[in-house]
Amino acid sequence: MQKITPFLLFDGNAEEALKLYTSVFKDEARILSESRYGQHGPMPEGTLMSATFSLYGHEYIVFNGGPKVAFSDAISLMVLCESQAEIDTYWDRLGEGGTGLNCGWLRDRFGLTWQIVPKGLDKMLMDPNPAKAGATMQAMLKMKKMDMAELQNAYNNA
Repeated sequence: MQKITPFLLFDGNAEEALKLYTSVFKDEARILSESRYGQHGPMPEGTLMSATFSLYGHEYIVFNGGPKVAFSDAISLMVLCESQAEIDTYWDRLGEGGTGLNCGWLRDRFGLTWQIVPKGLDKMLMDPNPAKAGATMQAMLKMKKMDMAELQNAYNNA
């Protein structure tokens, strides 16, 4: 296990989240371990208690802990995408049943926040030419799902 591992607490639907996340990133996802509640647990026997899984070599833990806490937008998982097709796929799959937010952010149906962004956006936003950086920022602020062509067009035409 890595030294620091994100621990994601769910209200009875950790197994559903685990299945979604590992299916969305299927070629780069692995379930590493699972444990289930026994007969004396706080949830029905056989319910997933926790699972460790990896996405692109980074480990995460899902845990069914109950309704005491909820996810917050103060922390999110950022996915850097190589193409518009990749952005579209992740946005559609992770956003199914969730909510699209501004600037490439979305909240999935479990309440976890994701940033689906094109690789290289940071360079455009930090360009030493303030007109290019500003034009990119203005284009991005109008978007929910990122549009790589529109961002590149704003950057190039500044």
